[in-house]
Amino acid sequence: MLIVGLTGNFGMGKSTVAEMFREQGAHTIDLDEIVRKLLYEPEVIDEIKKVFGDDIVEGDYINKQLLADAVFNYPHLRIALEDILHPKVFTYVEQEINELKKVGRINIVVIEAPVIFERGYQNRFDIIIAVHTTEEAAIERLNDRGISEEEARKRLKSQFPIEMKVAKSDYSIDNNGTVEDTRDQARDIYQRLYEIDVRQGNN
Repeated sequence: MLIVGLTGNFGMGKSTVAEMFREQGAHTIDLDEIVRKLLYEPEVIDEIKKVFGDDIVEGDYINKQLLADAVFNYPHLRIALEDILHPKVFTYVEQEINELKKVGRINIVVIEAPVIFERGYQNRFDIIIAVHTTEEAAIERLNDRGISEEEARKRLKSQFPIEMKVAKSDYSIDNNGTVEDTRDQARDIYQRLYEIDVRQGNN
C-alpha cells in the first residue's frame, strides 16, 4: 500500500484532484474533514478553550469564525491549535489505514494534507504530490467561496510558498488549465503510483 500526501495551498484544488484519484480507485482521506469532526469533541473543545479562552465557545460549540480569525492573524496560535489537533488527526488516519489493510483491496491511499512541509510531516508519506495554481487563481476561487481578497491573501501567506512545495514534492499537478488538463495529469500520476506499488510487490 502506498501512502500518498496530496498538498498545495488554499484554493489551489487539492479536493478536486483528490476526487480524480478517487475515481481511478484510490482511497482518499481529507485531514480537514477530520479536523471538522474533532472540533465537536468535548475533550478537544476543552483543550482549545485553555489556549484561546472561553469566548471561543458559543454554547457547546467552537465559534469557527473566531478560531479562523485568531489562527490566521497570530501564527503562534495556529501552531498551538495544530499541536492540539494533529496528533489526534494522525490517530484517526492510522486507524483508517489499518482497517483498509485488513480489507486488503486498496493499494493507494491519497491523503489531503495542506501543511505537510510546514510541520515537517514528509516522512509520514511514501510519495508527495503538490497541486498548484497561480496565487491570483487561488484568490479568485477563495472569493467564490465567500472569502475576501484580504482574508484569502492572509491565508495564503500563512503557508509555505507553493513553488517550494512543488520543488520538494515527488510529483506536481498544474491546476491552472481546464478540468480535463488536470484530469489527464492526475491519470498519468495515478498510473505511475500503481506501477510503483506493483514494483514493491504490494499487488
